[in-house]
Amino acid sequence: MKKLAKFHTPVLAICLILLTITLAWTGFSNKEKSAFRDLNKNGKMDVYEDVKQPVDARVKDLLSQMTLEEKAGMMFINGARIPDDGSLNDFQGKGMFARIPIATQLLKDKKMNHINLWEVPGVKALATWYNNVQHYAEETRLGIPVTIASDPRNAFSQNIFSMAANGFSLWCEPLGLASIGDDALTKKFADVVRQEYTAVGIREALHPMADLATEPRWARISGTFGEDAQLSARMIKAYVEGLQGEKLSATSVAAMTKHFSGGGPQREGLDPHFEFHKGQIYPGKNFNYHLIPFEAAFKAHTASIMPYYGVPMDQTNENVGFSFNKAIITDLLRNKYHYDGVVCTDWGLITDVNMGGVIWPARAWGVEKLSAEDRVLKIINAGVDQFGGESVPELVVKLVKDGKVKESRLDESVRRLLRQKFQLGLFDNPYVNVDAALKTVGRADFIKAGEDAQRRSMILLKNSSTPKGNLLPLTTGKLKIYAGNMDPKVVALYGTVVSKPAEADIAILRLNTPWIPFNTKNPMAQGFHHGDLDFKPKQRDSILSILNLVPTIVDLYLDRPAVFPEINAKAKAVLANFGASDAALLDVIFGKAKPGGKLPFELPSSMEAVRNQKEDVPYDSKDPLYKFGFGLKY
Repeated sequence: MKKLAKFHTPVLAICLILLTITLAWTGFSNKEKSAFRDLNKNGKMDVYEDVKQPVDARVKDLLSQMTLEEKAGMMFINGARIPDDGSLNDFQGKGMFARIPIATQLLKDKKMNHINLWEVPGVKALATWYNNVQHYAEETRLGIPVTIASDPRNAFSQNIFSMAANGFSLWCEPLGLASIGDDALTKKFADVVRQEYTAVGIREALHPMADLATEPRWARISGTFGEDAQLSARMIKAYVEGLQGEKLSATSVAAMTKHFSGGGPQREGLDPHFEFHKGQIYPGKNFNYHLIPFEAAFKAHTASIMPYYGVPMDQTNENVGFSFNKAIITDLLRNKYHYDGVVCTDWGLITDVNMGGVIWPARAWGVEKLSAEDRVLKIINAGVDQFGGESVPELVVKLVKDGKVKESRLDESVRRLLRQKFQLGLFDNPYVNVDAALKTVGRADFIKAGEDAQRRSMILLKNSSTPKGNLLPLTTGKLKIYAGNMDPKVVALYGTVVSKPAEADIAILRLNTPWIPFNTKNPMAQGFHHGDLDFKPKQRDSILSILNLVPTIVDLYLDRPAVFPEINAKAKAVLANFGASDAALLDVIFGKAKPGGKLPFELPSSMEAVRNQKEDVPYDSKDPLYKFGFGLKY
C-alpha cells in the first residue's frame, strides 16, 4: 500500500485523535496498529492511506517489507508445547513432546508464524496461551499474526490420528458421518467444529481426509468417509463448507483437505509414515477414481491441500513421494485443476526424528539419498508452498543465497500464505475472548448433537428372529446382562449386571477390529493398526465360547473393515459403530434410539478375499460378508 508522507507534529496530533476513534470500528492489522505506537523521536510516523484496501494490495505491501529470513520462516509449520497455565514459559514436556519447542522459540529463532497443536491443556489455558502467542507475535518486527492449526479433536474414539478432545464435543468419526450419509448433518458437524476451534484460536483444520478406503488393511481408514468416491465427495464438500462458509472470512476455519491425490491404495495397507511401506499401487488402473473427492473439495474452495507421504508407483515420470513429485503438484494440482490455494507437505519430509534412541526417518521416500537441503529444493521445485512438521527455514535461506532458488519463487508461496491470514481476519483482530471460549467449547447443544450422531451412525448388521419377533430392540426390565468391555455402571441403568456369562439372560460384547503391531522399535509405528483384519484362533475361540453359552449381541468398532464370519454366524445380533459411548450403544439396543447407518465400506468374508482384492478398487472382494451400503432398520 502507498504510505502518506510524514506529518509535522501539530497536524499529526489531530490525525492521531481521529484515527484512534476510527480504529475501534475499522480494524487495523497488527502492523498498522504498531504504527500508531511507534512514534520516533522526531514525533513522526508512517500510516496507511487506506486500511480497507483489497487483500491482494495488503499482501503486496507486506510482502515487499519482508526479509528473506521472514519469508522462509513463513513457509514452515510445526508443533509447540503448551504449559497448563497458558503462559509462554518454557517447561519440560512429557514423552515425545519433551523435544518439541515452545512457541516463542519458533517465532523468535525461526521467524515462523504457523503452529500446529498436539497435546493441549484445558480450554481456558488454551485460549489464554493463544492470546499470549498473538501478543508476542504483534511485538515482532512486522507484527504478522500466528495461524494455529490442529488435527481432529471431536472424534469420540481417541486413536493415533485424533487429538484428545479436552472439552470439545464428541462425535462419531468421519466414517460414522458417511454411515449416516446426510450432507446437512456433516455440514452441521463441521460448523460446530468451526465454532469450537475459533473460540480458542484454531484457524486451520488439518482435515478433512478425502482419501478412499479401497485397501481395507490401511491403518488410516477411520479418518476417511469410506471407499465410495461419490459418497466421500458429498461428505467432503459439506465438511469444507461447514468449516469455511461460502468463502474464507474472520469467522472461518481454513480447511486443509488431505491427502492429495488420495492415500488409500497402499500395498498391503502398510502406511507410508514408516520405512516399511511398500508403495502406493494401482492394479485396477483406478488412479482417477481417487481424485473425485478432491474435485469436490476444489468446488468448495478448500483453502489448503496436503499431499501424502506415499509413492504413486509408476503413475508419473518418477517414483517419488507426492510432495516431491512435480507431475502431481504442478502438472496435476496447479495446472489441470488450477488450484491456487496453499499446498503444505505432510509432516516430517526433511529431517529424521530422534525418539529417545529410536530414529524415525524423514518420509523422503524415493529421495532418501538426497541431503536435507536438496529435499527442500525438490519440494519447492515441485510447487509446494509450506513444509509441515519441520523447522528448518535456514535451508531455504541458504538455497536462495546459493542461487539455487529465486526469491521470487518464495514470493509465490508467501503470497498465498499471507493471503490466507488476511482472509481469516487475523491481521484485523487475532485475539479471542477467553470467557466466551469457555461458554462455546463443549456447549450443551454441541454435546447433544454429537451424542445423537453417535447413535444415528450405528449400523444394525444382524437381528435374529425369536418367537416374539426380532431380538432387537430389547425391552428394558429385569434382564440379567453380561457385559464385555463396557462400564458396568452404565449397563446397570438398563438391567442387572452379572459377572459370569452363564448367569446372564443376554450378553453384550464390545469388540474392536483386530490388528497386528508391526515388528518395529518405533513407538509411533507400534500404535498404527496395521495387519490382518480377522480374529485369530485364541481370541476368536474365547469370544465364541460366550456366544455358545448365552444369546449374545456383538458390537464391533470398525476403524477398519473387520473379518468375523464365525462370530457373525453365532451372534444373535450384530451392530457396528464408528465411535460411540456405552450409553449410545445401549440406547440403540434397548430402542431408545434407532440405528440409522449403512456400511461405508464392505466387510470381507475372509483374509484370502482381502489379499486378492485390488488396492485401488472399491468394494471388490469376493463374496463379502456384508456389502457396501448394507444396514438394517428397526
